[in-house]
Amino acid sequence: MNQIAVFAHLADALNQVIVGQTELVQQLLVALLAEGHVILEGVPGTGKTLLVKAIAQLIQADFRRIQLTPDILPTDILGTNVFDLNTRNFALKKGPVFTEILLADEINRTPPKTQAALLEAMEEQQVTLDGESLALPELFWVIATQNSLEFEGTYPLPEAQLDRFLFKLLVDYPTATAEKQMLLNSQAGFRAKRFDLAQLDPVATVEQIIQARQAVSRVTVKESVLDYILALTQRTRKHPDLALGASPRSAVAWLRSSKAQAWLAGRDYVTPDDVKQVAPALLRHRLILRPEAQLDAVNIDAVIRSLLTQVAVPR
Repeated sequence: MNQIAVFAHLADALNQVIVGQTELVQQLLVALLAEGHVILEGVPGTGKTLLVKAIAQLIQADFRRIQLTPDILPTDILGTNVFDLNTRNFALKKGPVFTEILLADEINRTPPKTQAALLEAMEEQQVTLDGESLALPELFWVIATQNSLEFEGTYPLPEAQLDRFLFKLLVDYPTATAEKQMLLNSQAGFRAKRFDLAQLDPVATVEQIIQARQAVSRVTVKESVLDYILALTQRTRKHPDLALGASPRSAVAWLRSSKAQAWLAGRDYVTPDDVKQVAPALLRHRLILRPEAQLDAVNIDAVIRSLLTQVAVPR
Protein backbone atom coordinates (compact mmCIF):
# COMPACT_ATOMS: atom_id res chain seq x y z
CA MET A 1 0.00 0.00 0.00
CA ASN A 2 1.47 3.38 -1.04
CA GLN A 3 1.67 6.33 1.33
CA ILE A 4 -1.37 8.19 -0.03
CA ALA A 5 -3.46 5.01 0.16
CA VAL A 6 -2.45 4.66 3.82
CA PHE A 7 -3.88 8.12 4.55
CA ALA A 8 -7.05 7.34 2.61
CA HIS A 9 -7.46 4.23 4.74
CA LEU A 10 -6.81 6.30 7.88
CA ALA A 11 -9.47 8.83 6.85
CA ASP A 12 -12.00 6.04 6.23
CA ALA A 13 -11.32 4.52 9.65
CA LEU A 14 -11.75 7.89 11.39
CA ASN A 15 -14.98 8.59 9.52
CA GLN A 16 -16.39 5.33 10.84
CA VAL A 17 -15.62 6.38 14.42
CA ILE A 18 -16.75 10.02 14.11
CA VAL A 19 -19.86 10.16 11.94
CA GLY A 20 -20.49 13.17 9.72
CA GLN A 21 -17.14 14.98 10.16
CA THR A 22 -15.47 14.10 6.85
CA GLU A 23 -14.10 17.61 6.18
CA LEU A 24 -12.80 17.92 9.73
CA VAL A 25 -10.97 14.60 9.41
CA GLN A 26 -9.41 15.74 6.11
CA GLN A 27 -8.18 19.00 7.66
CA LEU A 28 -6.70 17.15 10.65
CA LEU A 29 -4.73 14.90 8.33
CA VAL A 30 -3.42 17.95 6.45
CA ALA A 31 -2.23 19.38 9.78
CA LEU A 32 -0.61 16.07 10.73
CA LEU A 33 1.30 16.01 7.43
CA ALA A 34 2.26 19.68 7.71
CA GLU A 35 3.65 19.17 11.23
CA GLY A 36 1.20 21.71 12.63
CA HIS A 37 -0.61 21.88 15.94
CA VAL A 38 -4.40 22.25 15.96
CA ILE A 39 -7.15 23.95 17.95
CA LEU A 40 -10.49 22.14 17.87
CA GLU A 41 -13.29 24.52 18.81
CA GLY A 42 -16.85 23.38 19.22
CA VAL A 43 -19.75 22.70 21.53
CA PRO A 44 -19.59 19.73 23.93
CA GLY A 45 -20.57 16.27 22.78
CA THR A 46 -19.33 16.46 19.18
CA GLY A 47 -16.63 13.81 19.58
CA LYS A 48 -13.51 15.99 19.72
CA THR A 49 -11.72 13.92 22.37
CA LEU A 50 -12.76 10.61 20.82
CA LEU A 51 -11.44 11.75 17.44
CA VAL A 52 -7.97 12.53 18.83
CA LYS A 53 -7.82 9.25 20.76
CA ALA A 54 -8.82 7.36 17.62
CA ILE A 55 -6.06 9.00 15.54
CA ALA A 56 -3.45 8.03 18.13
CA GLN A 57 -4.67 4.43 18.16
CA LEU A 58 -4.86 4.15 14.38
CA ILE A 59 -1.26 5.32 13.86
CA GLN A 60 0.09 3.54 16.98
CA ALA A 61 1.32 6.79 18.52
CA ASP A 62 2.02 7.41 22.19
CA PHE A 63 -0.87 9.50 23.55
CA ARG A 64 -1.36 11.66 26.64
CA ARG A 65 -4.29 13.82 27.69
CA ILE A 66 -4.22 16.85 30.01
CA GLN A 67 -7.55 18.00 31.43
CA LEU A 68 -6.72 21.67 31.90
CA THR A 69 -8.28 23.49 34.85
CA PRO A 70 -7.52 26.77 36.68
CA ASP A 71 -5.33 25.02 39.28
CA ILE A 72 -3.04 23.21 36.80
CA LEU A 73 0.59 24.37 37.09
CA PRO A 74 3.30 24.41 34.38
CA THR A 75 5.12 21.58 36.18
CA ASP A 76 1.98 19.45 35.84
CA ILE A 77 2.55 19.62 32.07
CA LEU A 78 6.32 19.76 31.70
CA GLY A 79 7.48 17.76 34.73
CA THR A 80 10.07 18.60 37.38
CA ASN A 81 13.17 17.33 39.15
CA VAL A 82 12.21 15.46 42.31
CA PHE A 83 14.61 14.73 45.16
CA ASP A 84 15.01 10.98 45.75
CA LEU A 85 15.61 10.26 49.43
CA ASN A 86 17.11 6.86 48.63
CA THR A 87 19.76 8.02 46.17
CA ARG A 88 20.14 11.55 47.61
CA ASN A 89 19.93 12.89 44.06
CA PHE A 90 17.38 14.73 41.99
CA ALA A 91 15.56 12.61 39.40
CA LEU A 92 13.58 13.96 36.48
CA LYS A 93 9.88 13.16 36.56
CA LYS A 94 8.67 13.88 33.03
CA GLY A 95 5.28 15.44 32.49
CA PRO A 96 2.64 14.42 29.93
CA VAL A 97 4.18 16.75 27.33
CA PHE A 98 6.77 14.03 26.63
CA THR A 99 4.57 12.14 24.20
CA GLU A 100 3.81 11.93 20.48
CA ILE A 101 0.21 13.15 20.51
CA LEU A 102 -0.82 15.50 23.32
CA LEU A 103 -4.48 16.41 23.86
CA ALA A 104 -4.75 19.69 25.79
CA ASP A 105 -8.41 19.50 26.73
CA GLU A 106 -10.17 22.86 27.30
CA ILE A 107 -6.96 24.86 26.97
CA ASN A 108 -8.77 28.15 27.62
CA ARG A 109 -9.72 27.03 31.14
CA THR A 110 -6.16 27.22 32.45
CA PRO A 111 -4.30 30.47 33.33
CA PRO A 112 -1.80 32.14 30.95
CA LYS A 113 1.30 30.93 32.84
CA THR A 114 0.19 27.34 32.32
CA GLN A 115 -0.79 27.94 28.70
CA ALA A 116 2.67 29.42 28.15
CA ALA A 117 4.28 26.20 29.35
CA LEU A 118 3.51 24.78 25.91
CA LEU A 119 5.11 27.61 23.91
CA GLU A 120 8.66 26.23 23.72
CA ALA A 121 7.44 22.68 23.19
CA MET A 122 5.20 23.68 20.28
CA GLU A 123 7.69 25.93 18.52
CA GLU A 124 11.06 24.29 19.20
CA GLN A 125 10.01 20.70 19.95
CA GLN A 126 11.91 20.72 23.22
CA VAL A 127 11.40 21.45 26.90
CA THR A 128 13.84 23.28 29.18
CA LEU A 129 13.85 22.14 32.82
CA ASP A 130 16.34 23.58 35.31
CA GLY A 131 18.48 24.86 32.44
CA GLU A 132 18.59 21.53 30.58
CA SER A 133 16.97 21.23 27.16
CA LEU A 134 15.18 17.93 26.56
CA ALA A 135 14.07 16.90 23.07
CA LEU A 136 10.51 15.82 22.40
CA PRO A 137 9.55 12.96 20.05
CA GLU A 138 9.83 13.62 16.32
CA LEU A 139 6.07 13.30 15.79
CA PHE A 140 5.18 15.63 18.71
CA TRP A 141 1.70 16.99 17.90
CA VAL A 142 -0.52 19.14 20.12
CA ILE A 143 -4.28 19.19 19.67
CA ALA A 144 -6.07 21.63 21.96
CA THR A 145 -9.82 21.82 22.46
CA GLN A 146 -11.94 24.70 23.61
CA ASN A 147 -15.62 25.55 23.94
CA SER A 148 -16.63 28.59 21.93
CA LEU A 149 -19.78 29.31 23.94
CA GLU A 150 -18.48 29.67 27.49
CA PHE A 151 -16.60 32.77 28.63
CA GLU A 152 -16.83 32.79 32.44
CA GLY A 153 -13.77 31.27 34.07
CA THR A 154 -11.85 31.12 30.79
CA TYR A 155 -8.53 32.63 29.72
CA PRO A 156 -8.41 33.42 25.98
CA LEU A 157 -5.13 32.40 24.38
CA PRO A 158 -2.80 35.32 23.58
CA GLU A 159 -1.93 36.07 19.96
CA ALA A 160 1.65 34.79 20.36
CA GLN A 161 0.41 31.35 21.33
CA LEU A 162 -2.41 31.26 18.81
CA ASP A 163 0.15 31.87 16.07
CA ARG A 164 1.91 28.64 17.04
CA PHE A 165 -1.15 26.62 16.06
CA LEU A 166 -1.29 25.75 12.38
CA PHE A 167 -5.09 25.37 12.16
CA LYS A 168 -8.15 26.33 14.11
CA LEU A 169 -10.86 23.85 13.15
CA LEU A 170 -14.51 24.46 13.97
CA VAL A 171 -16.40 21.36 15.04
CA ASP A 172 -20.02 21.97 14.11
CA TYR A 173 -23.15 20.00 14.87
CA PRO A 174 -23.50 16.91 12.65
CA THR A 175 -26.05 16.85 9.86
CA ALA A 176 -29.45 15.30 10.53
CA THR A 177 -28.40 12.19 8.58
CA ALA A 178 -25.18 11.82 10.55
CA GLU A 179 -26.93 12.42 13.87
CA LYS A 180 -29.52 9.79 13.03
CA GLN A 181 -26.69 7.35 12.33
CA MET A 182 -25.29 8.19 15.78
CA LEU A 183 -28.66 7.34 17.29
CA LEU A 184 -28.79 4.08 15.37
CA ASN A 185 -25.26 3.25 16.57
CA SER A 186 -26.31 3.98 20.16
CA GLN A 187 -29.42 1.85 19.73
CA ALA A 188 -27.15 -0.97 18.54
CA GLY A 189 -25.09 -0.72 21.71
CA PHE A 190 -22.30 1.75 20.85
CA ARG A 191 -21.19 3.84 23.85
CA ALA A 192 -18.48 6.43 23.15
CA LYS A 193 -17.39 6.63 26.80
CA ARG A 194 -17.05 2.86 26.99
CA PHE A 195 -15.61 2.40 23.53
CA ASP A 196 -12.50 0.26 23.64
CA LEU A 197 -10.06 1.94 21.27
CA ALA A 198 -8.05 -1.26 21.20
CA GLN A 199 -10.80 -2.58 18.92
CA LEU A 200 -9.50 -0.26 16.22
CA ASP A 201 -6.95 -2.01 14.07
CA PRO A 202 -3.96 0.27 13.38
CA VAL A 203 -3.71 1.32 9.74
CA ALA A 204 -0.36 3.14 9.89
CA THR A 205 2.71 3.62 12.02
CA VAL A 206 4.53 6.67 13.31
CA GLU A 207 7.38 5.81 10.94
CA GLN A 208 4.99 5.94 7.97
CA ILE A 209 3.71 9.35 9.10
CA ILE A 210 7.29 10.65 9.26
CA GLN A 211 8.01 9.24 5.79
CA ALA A 212 4.84 10.86 4.43
CA ARG A 213 5.95 14.21 5.88
CA GLN A 214 9.22 13.82 4.02
CA ALA A 215 7.28 13.15 0.81
CA VAL A 216 5.21 16.30 1.42
CA SER A 217 8.40 18.34 1.77
CA ARG A 218 9.33 17.29 -1.78
CA VAL A 219 6.12 18.67 -3.32
CA THR A 220 7.08 21.40 -5.77
CA VAL A 221 5.79 24.97 -5.64
CA LYS A 222 6.11 27.33 -8.60
CA GLU A 223 7.37 30.82 -7.91
CA SER A 224 4.02 32.22 -9.07
CA VAL A 225 2.25 30.25 -6.33
CA LEU A 226 4.82 31.41 -3.77
CA ASP A 227 4.12 35.00 -4.86
CA TYR A 228 0.39 34.29 -4.52
CA ILE A 229 0.82 33.17 -0.89
CA LEU A 230 2.98 36.22 -0.20
CA ALA A 231 0.44 38.59 -1.77
CA LEU A 232 -2.42 37.08 0.25
CA THR A 233 -0.39 37.31 3.46
CA GLN A 234 0.46 40.96 2.86
CA ARG A 235 -3.13 41.74 1.90
CA THR A 236 -4.29 40.64 5.37
CA ARG A 237 -2.13 43.42 6.84
CA LYS A 238 -3.93 46.08 4.78
CA HIS A 239 -7.54 44.93 5.09
CA PRO A 240 -9.74 47.72 6.51
CA ASP A 241 -11.58 45.36 8.88
CA LEU A 242 -8.42 43.89 10.43
CA ALA A 243 -6.34 45.28 13.29
CA LEU A 244 -3.79 42.46 12.98
CA GLY A 245 -2.88 40.57 9.84
CA ALA A 246 -1.04 37.32 9.24
CA SER A 247 2.49 36.93 10.61
CA PRO A 248 5.58 35.80 8.65
CA ARG A 249 5.27 32.49 10.53
CA SER A 250 1.79 32.05 9.09
CA ALA A 251 3.11 32.52 5.53
CA VAL A 252 5.52 29.62 6.06
CA ALA A 253 2.70 27.58 7.62
CA TRP A 254 0.48 28.42 4.64
CA LEU A 255 3.12 27.03 2.29
CA ARG A 256 3.55 23.82 4.33
CA SER A 257 -0.17 23.15 4.62
CA SER A 258 -0.75 23.86 0.91
CA LYS A 259 1.89 21.26 0.07
CA ALA A 260 0.22 18.75 2.40
CA GLN A 261 -3.17 19.48 0.79
CA ALA A 262 -1.70 18.89 -2.67
CA TRP A 263 0.01 15.66 -1.61
CA LEU A 264 -3.21 14.25 -0.15
CA ALA A 265 -4.90 15.04 -3.46
CA GLY A 266 -2.32 12.87 -5.18
CA ARG A 267 -0.29 15.67 -6.77
CA ASP A 268 3.40 16.52 -6.48
CA TYR A 269 2.80 20.23 -7.10
CA VAL A 270 0.74 22.97 -5.44
CA THR A 271 -2.09 24.81 -7.17
CA PRO A 272 -3.78 28.07 -6.13
CA ASP A 273 -6.82 26.00 -5.15
CA ASP A 274 -4.70 24.20 -2.53
CA VAL A 275 -3.73 27.59 -1.10
CA LYS A 276 -7.38 28.65 -0.96
CA GLN A 277 -8.52 25.34 0.52
CA VAL A 278 -6.44 25.69 3.68
CA ALA A 279 -6.90 29.45 4.12
CA PRO A 280 -9.88 29.54 6.55
CA ALA A 281 -8.41 27.02 9.00
CA LEU A 282 -5.00 28.68 8.79
CA LEU A 283 -6.11 32.31 9.23
CA ARG A 284 -9.24 32.42 11.40
CA HIS A 285 -7.29 32.38 14.69
CA ARG A 286 -4.51 34.67 13.49
CA LEU A 287 -6.49 37.65 12.21
CA ILE A 288 -7.92 40.18 14.66
CA LEU A 289 -10.91 42.32 13.74
CA ARG A 290 -10.95 46.04 14.41
CA PRO A 291 -13.34 47.06 17.24
CA GLU A 292 -15.69 48.78 14.79
CA ALA A 293 -15.84 45.61 12.65
CA GLN A 294 -16.67 43.58 15.76
CA LEU A 295 -19.49 46.02 16.58
CA ASP A 296 -20.80 45.52 13.06
CA ALA A 297 -20.77 41.72 13.69
CA VAL A 298 -18.30 41.11 10.87
CA ASN A 299 -17.51 37.39 10.57
CA ILE A 300 -13.81 36.49 10.34
CA ASP A 301 -14.46 33.68 7.85
CA ALA A 302 -16.31 36.17 5.64
CA VAL A 303 -13.27 38.46 5.77
CA ILE A 304 -11.04 35.53 4.70
CA ARG A 305 -13.36 34.74 1.79
CA SER A 306 -13.24 38.37 0.67
CA LEU A 307 -9.43 38.38 0.93
CA LEU A 308 -9.24 35.43 -1.45
CA THR A 309 -11.14 37.42 -4.07
CA GLN A 310 -8.94 40.50 -3.77
CA VAL A 311 -5.70 38.92 -5.00
CA ALA A 312 -5.31 37.79 -8.60
CA VAL A 313 -4.93 34.03 -9.02
CA PRO A 314 -1.75 33.08 -10.92
CA ARG A 315 -2.21 31.25 -14.21
